[in-house]
Amino acid sequence: MITNDGTIIQIKHEILCEVAKLVFAGKYEAEKHELPYRIMPGPKAQYRCCVYKEREIVRQRILLAEGKNPQGAKNDLVVQVVQPACEDCPISRYVVTDNCQKCMGKACQQSCNFGALDIGRTRAHIDPQKCRECGKCAAACPYNAIADLMRPCKRSCPVGAISMDENGICYIDEKKCIQCGQCIHSCPFGAISSKSYIVDVCQAIVDKKRVYAMIAPSSEGQFGENITFESWRAALKEVGFTDLVEVGLGGDMTAFSEAKEWTKAFQEGEKLTTSCCPGFVNLIRKHYPDLAEHISQTVSPMAGVSRWIKARDPEAVTVFIGPCIAKKSEVIDQKIEGSADYAMTFGEIRAIIRAKGVTIKEAPETRQEASTFGKWFGNSGGVTAAVLESMKEQGVSGDVKVEKCNGAEACKRALLMLKMGRFTGDFIEGMACEGGCVGGPSRHIDVAKAKKAREAMIAKADSRTIEENLQALGADQIPMHRSL
Repeated sequence: MITNDGTIIQIKHEILCEVAKLVFAGKYEAEKHELPYRIMPGPKAQYRCCVYKEREIVRQRILLAEGKNPQGAKNDLVVQVVQPACEDCPISRYVVTDNCQKCMGKACQQSCNFGALDIGRTRAHIDPQKCRECGKCAAACPYNAIADLMRPCKRSCPVGAISMDENGICYIDEKKCIQCGQCIHSCPFGAISSKSYIVDVCQAIVDKKRVYAMIAPSSEGQFGENITFESWRAALKEVGFTDLVEVGLGGDMTAFSEAKEWTKAFQEGEKLTTSCCPGFVNLIRKHYPDLAEHISQTVSPMAGVSRWIKARDPEAVTVFIGPCIAKKSEVIDQKIEGSADYAMTFGEIRAIIRAKGVTIKEAPETRQEASTFGKWFGNSGGVTAAVLESMKEQGVSGDVKVEKCNGAEACKRALLMLKMGRFTGDFIEGMACEGGCVGGPSRHIDVAKAKKAREAMIAKADSRTIEENLQALGADQIPMHRSL
């Protein structure tokens, strides 16, 4: 994703690329300990206070590339904090502004139990190393001169899962985190990242396993109108993947199955939520556990396509590729039988491609594996449109009311209404990221920039129906419930 954290992304990408190169060369275990010195040669530091901290951060990022926790982490989350990088964050939540009158009462200083406040020549000053963010100074100031700020990572978290420990290091509460990954790109120091399975995927390719790439519908338009699924297929086959399948097919599969669920629930007066967004599912299970029974039992498009591939090739290793961090959580935590073996971001798969010296080239589309409804699945409202279309194709009619929740805040509002028994709709489509999957934290470009190319690419697809597509590819025979 091109953002103001471009330098951070460049470093992350370089580390992943170097890791992949070593795995492909069969030298990873022997030489991985040398990587921090190759990437940060010194003697002068490039980005941090010293080269030793830079190397330690690289070491911890290598652990993440192996799917392991960085040093010091004691939870099982996909989203992890790289502590040495977080130590560089200078911001204190409470900051003295120009409104300070340097008054004689010094109420702010007297209220602080940690000795964090000094009275300088012109105004008070808060030492961020000592401040424990209790807020007593701000409450005590008679001029309201102390501003209550918030770290970017904490501000970006939709569920209040981020706090700071006694040393000012970011801490993620495992009981609250929905693993949406919004905090990752909000951190200006690159101190939050996610576990990657780049080592495992590269090793599977080295071992000549039958590795299939499954690319998200939201990828169309992310890299321009001329980078098609065929572009990705050609590049990934050159890398060593067996084939690539469009996960829009899974969108059709999920819509077809969920349409049956919605029809039954609508007739019986029950209310359901969608289940394709793992961040949304995590939100329900961790913050609204009483509503877990309302989650659709249909698996996500990722899981559906993986089952379809494995039904055709029992030796298949399936790898999901998209802009979503929570998909990694779906693979690890939900443990759905037949689902993807690994989930990767665009940045991670591009690091693998680069490590092999392969280039993604423009190419005309040669194979359509999804209806346009499956292709739009990655947009907010796309799931609803696909399910309603599938209900129509199945001969079901009725005034079905769906609350299309665009982003975590909208999801929380709808779920709260459902919990209170005041939800007036029939179903809830939940997307944890604004815009839907296209707005995922690891997208390549912003939703608005990809919109024109995305619309043009999908407009070229034929008008096959959902059911026609499933029957043509034999996907209508794949079981789509969580429990097989």
